[in-house]
Amino acid sequence: MPVFRSKSQGYDLIGDVHGCALALERLLKKLGYQHVRGCYRHESRKVIFVGDIVDRGPRIREALHIVKDMVDQGQAEIVLGNHEYNAMCYCTQSRDGGLQKTYLREHNARNHRLIRETLEQFEDFGGEWAAFLSWFQQIPLFIEKEHFRVVHACWDQHAIERFRTLSPDHCLSEDLLHASSVEDSFEARLVDRLTRGTALDLPEGETILSKDGYVRKVFRTKFWGTEAETYNDVVFQPDPLPAHLVDRKLSAIERQKLLSYSEHERPVFVGHYWMSGDPEPICANVACLDYSAVKYGKLVAYRMDDEQRLDPAKFVWVDVVRS
Repeated sequence: MPVFRSKSQGYDLIGDVHGCALALERLLKKLGYQHVRGCYRHESRKVIFVGDIVDRGPRIREALHIVKDMVDQGQAEIVLGNHEYNAMCYCTQSRDGGLQKTYLREHNARNHRLIRETLEQFEDFGGEWAAFLSWFQQIPLFIEKEHFRVVHACWDQHAIERFRTLSPDHCLSEDLLHASSVEDSFEARLVDRLTRGTALDLPEGETILSKDGYVRKVFRTKFWGTEAETYNDVVFQPDPLPAHLVDRKLSAIERQKLLSYSEHERPVFVGHYWMSGDPEPICANVACLDYSAVKYGKLVAYRMDDEQRLDPAKFVWVDVVRS
């Protein structure tokens, strides 16, 4: 007799929200979710958020409440984004024992700029912000389902397998959070890899002025398998390489620093990378859901069911407008 596989739970994976609460509500409604009994619900589906709910946008507090209410009531899951991680570090005192109060993330102008809008919007809600910071420690760095994976920026199988031995729930405990603030520790490299992706150093003396105003000495790279010969073959970021570096050959050392994600692996969903244009898979089993919502781009979802190869027709989005 034939064996019939039961249909798995359907998930709607949603990209970086960054405080765009009104757009999030519009997207949820477009996906068929209704606000019932304290949160958005669907009769047969659930949401997975790819992280970066905080910072930059106009309604960060409201967005966090929408997301956490869904998670608390079993209607959604979420992975940790680099902005939630930064917030934890910025607001957590170090254990150095000095007389002067210090934090895991230095309170300098650059770091404050990243979290400024979040702190301002919670200025009169200190208790709520403390509760959200505590909740961030309960958010896993990655989610692995039977037929797909979710991580904010990069799936590194070797690092993830090692992290499982340190954290069975895949979250950053207080001790792991402090360990991650130690430069070049495994925990620091793990969080950087999973929430910010892979990168290569630019040649000595070369820089990129990014769209967000930072001067960068590295460029983000693809983490999935590619036949790479030049910088242009591996670059993956909205800011272009300097023209004279596009065709620069990768050195043997640079090649060793690249990751690969086989086309035979289960689909993986990420955010983080500020895509533009109409949403579509990067390749058959890799999708980025960050389409620059907070820059008046698109807030994007993918409706995942049982497919082994991603379907361009299953992306759903709303355009983010000024409000």
